[in-house]
Amino acid sequence: MTALAVASAAVVAAPAAAQSSVRPFDVPAQSAAQGIVSFAQQAGIQVLAPSEATAGRHVASLKGNYTVEDGLRRLIAPARLRLVSFDGRTAVIADPKAGGGNAAPRAAFTNINYEPQSAPVASAPAAAPQAAAAPADQQAASEQMQEIVVTGNTSGKRTLFNSSSNVTLASTADIQRKAPRSTADILELVPGIFVEGTAGPVSNNYSVRGLRGGAQTFITLEEDGMPILYGGGGADEYFQQDITIDRVEAVEGGTSGILAPNGAGATINFISQRPNFDKTEAQVRFTGTTYGDYRADGYFSTPITDSLAFNVGGYADSTKGVRHSPFSYNTYHIKSMLEKRFDDGGYVRLTIKRGDEHDPYYADQPFAVSANGKISGIPGLGTQYGNIVGNAFNDIKVPDSCATGNCIRNFSLSQGIHTTSTQYRIDVDKPVTKDLSVFLRARYLDAKFDFNGIFPGSGAGTAGLASAATYLDPTASPIASFLAQGQAAFPTATQFGLRDVMGGGTVIPASDTATLNALNGNGLLQQTVLNHQLVTTKDFGTDFGTRWNYSSGVIDNSLTVGGMFYNVRHYNDQSGVSTLINDVKDNSHIYDIVALDGTGNVVGQLTNNGMISYGNWGQGVVKDEINSISAYFNDELKIGSKLHIDFGARYEHEHVGVDIGNTAAVNQPVPAGTPGIIADVGSTFDGTYTHVAKSYHDWAATVGANYELTDNIALYARYARGFQTFGGDTGGTHKPSDLTLYEGGVRYRGHGLAASVIGFRTIFNDQSYQFINPDNPAVQANALANNKTVGVQVDATWKPVRFFSLDVSGVYQDPKLHNLRFDGVAQPQYNGNTPERTPKKLLTVTPTFILPGGLGEIYGRYKYIGKIFADSGNGVALPSYGVFTVGASFNVNQKITISASVDNLTNVKGFTEGNPRQGQTQTIVNGFFYGRSIVGRNALVSATVKL
Repeated sequence: MTALAVASAAVVAAPAAAQSSVRPFDVPAQSAAQGIVSFAQQAGIQVLAPSEATAGRHVASLKGNYTVEDGLRRLIAPARLRLVSFDGRTAVIADPKAGGGNAAPRAAFTNINYEPQSAPVASAPAAAPQAAAAPADQQAASEQMQEIVVTGNTSGKRTLFNSSSNVTLASTADIQRKAPRSTADILELVPGIFVEGTAGPVSNNYSVRGLRGGAQTFITLEEDGMPILYGGGGADEYFQQDITIDRVEAVEGGTSGILAPNGAGATINFISQRPNFDKTEAQVRFTGTTYGDYRADGYFSTPITDSLAFNVGGYADSTKGVRHSPFSYNTYHIKSMLEKRFDDGGYVRLTIKRGDEHDPYYADQPFAVSANGKISGIPGLGTQYGNIVGNAFNDIKVPDSCATGNCIRNFSLSQGIHTTSTQYRIDVDKPVTKDLSVFLRARYLDAKFDFNGIFPGSGAGTAGLASAATYLDPTASPIASFLAQGQAAFPTATQFGLRDVMGGGTVIPASDTATLNALNGNGLLQQTVLNHQLVTTKDFGTDFGTRWNYSSGVIDNSLTVGGMFYNVRHYNDQSGVSTLINDVKDNSHIYDIVALDGTGNVVGQLTNNGMISYGNWGQGVVKDEINSISAYFNDELKIGSKLHIDFGARYEHEHVGVDIGNTAAVNQPVPAGTPGIIADVGSTFDGTYTHVAKSYHDWAATVGANYELTDNIALYARYARGFQTFGGDTGGTHKPSDLTLYEGGVRYRGHGLAASVIGFRTIFNDQSYQFINPDNPAVQANALANNKTVGVQVDATWKPVRFFSLDVSGVYQDPKLHNLRFDGVAQPQYNGNTPERTPKKLLTVTPTFILPGGLGEIYGRYKYIGKIFADSGNGVALPSYGVFTVGASFNVNQKITISASVDNLTNVKGFTEGNPRQGQTQTIVNGFFYGRSIVGRNALVSATVKL
């Protein structure tokens, strides 16, 4: 390896003076090698950097008055280079991906890599003696808050230490250490975000700072600075973390609501690897798990010319899911970039993505509750691995309105959630002058989301959970009216019986109570909804504007002015949703109810493949179109070397048009020959729509300040106001919900410690959401709620010695509901309650032991989730729990790394929700309730090979 070494002709300043004095710089954006030379000449210092680190990279423009160290950090940040040391005369720069075993952790996570490299200063005669430098671990703690953040900032000059927003960074190593089982799991790296990662690989819920759980509002997931979906919710169904992602950045509150639509609570930005302009690189990763997930990731990048390069990467996966299942789900995602770079630092980048994904989905299942409140599984259906999904749900033909285009709609759990997507994107960034540049980002997503999932207990709730003998008793059955219709249809019947649709025709009559009570070891039956929902999405978005940098004297200012435009169109078909009877066990079986005469012979069949109703649940058919246009600005001002102030605002005008499918006055008859006594398809789409349209507008605004009190302590405060928009649904259009955020904190760096303590208060007004009306499951009720939260967040990394680090993050918050309304009717009984599925306490502790000689690391993690309520009525409390994880990463050599992790080591039981489709007030009935639990002990092993 060679080194770049540049020094001025005369270096007369003492090291201390060179480090602390402020001087003017004027370095244009250019290649890293040329930019570092120019900076060194202006600073009068020597800079040493490995050529492989600088080649193919570009530095930002730097104009203004800075200390040498601060200026150099700002210059090299966009090139993703790290300042290893600076003694006042000589600076050493390295690629953070090629650090030694004592590399600095990145706030707020430890980031240690193990690719050995020779020290670039070893043979440099001008390098200062290492004895003059601070201890390596203290330097590491100091440097970790010097990372330049991209997300939530527009100048490219703000670090974690002097940012006036709550910012989190996670590198590739941090993500690998987390060993996520889903994309949503990665969000747990962000303090203050609660993740309900129990739905499977996708369709998980997450919330921030006391916001009601069970949703994804006020949080925007981005890829390379653009929202994956304009509305925010459901983004994890169209995007998956893979080997092409370089790092993740998150901003909670602050400028998040200015620089992203529907991100007032938080923006989580997944930042991709950029094409390599210097050399060909490739890597593959193979992953396997104890639950039958087998995956291969690959990445390749190469230059085409000196200024043109491309990359391609993605993954293929086959999984059965973390819970027992007879089905396998196959997926692939692929992404490719072609980038053209210009000598002035500008670029044009084209990206195309394609995905075809199948995933399992886990809804609620019944659990038993003892007299002392202990929650356990039901015999035959385990808490941690149990799964109602079974072969009986593979292919069910459901009668539907012919106006949808399908008189019979197929439901198949072997397909699960099937999402196909294609995305086209262009990014342009072009300097006009040294101080003025323009940018454009635009993307178009064309996607189809075909959801096949079961919802046990939905609508009927625990009222539908009863013994098989009770189900067949016309005087006590949960479906007594249905049995009465059967008696009328088959007047010779003297009793009813159960016939397993997969059981070869054997019938269990109501009189055989012993067999019924022994069914599956628990004797229970339940009602399960077959939820089939097709959503097509065409989502176009663009973000464009200009940046102007200005420096004069002690003033350094960066102003960004821009606009956004989104056009989003959805078609949503949730028709033909039906309810059936099935048993309570792993790989559940479906039962037909039959009518029997006095001799036990079958005289009629009441159900169709277990189904007791059609079209009785969900939204039906609805289309909507959103046109949104925003204008925004964000200004970042530095006064002197200590004070940073930023402020910004965004105005959005949104027009929503929704076509609500009309219901026929008379329900359509079922097709001829359909088994059972159900005469019609239930709520019937008649092929026409009622059009509703309305325009809304709202403001987002923020102001924040950071003051570096000392070299080790910084204070910041922030006010932000944002909002969440909503598209159209069967309830028509909805006005935006507002969020107001106040926060302030202190950051510390030094003596092996980097830490922050943040106090916050959030106010959510008119939060809008829909829920199934348990009295009429075919109707969606609309809720509006106000929510106020106060809390404190702690985030710290402590590295007392080179071979050990400790990360701690936690939140205590006290959210309360106010002014809850159902379809406009006030519900004062909920005032002061804790919002559903929102814990007051979150804590994560991660100790890491670094192995000698760059061999790797061993880590542990303890995650604590405080008590949550399953419902807004606070009728069902779900206990707190703590999960232990252990893992290790071993470097076999410079090219091969083996990683392993065991999650939920102690096999603890934890619950993230009750039955949200049972209503806003839930109860435990006869010792049972419906809920969703975390998975039990499981392991993941991966091998990464750099080619």
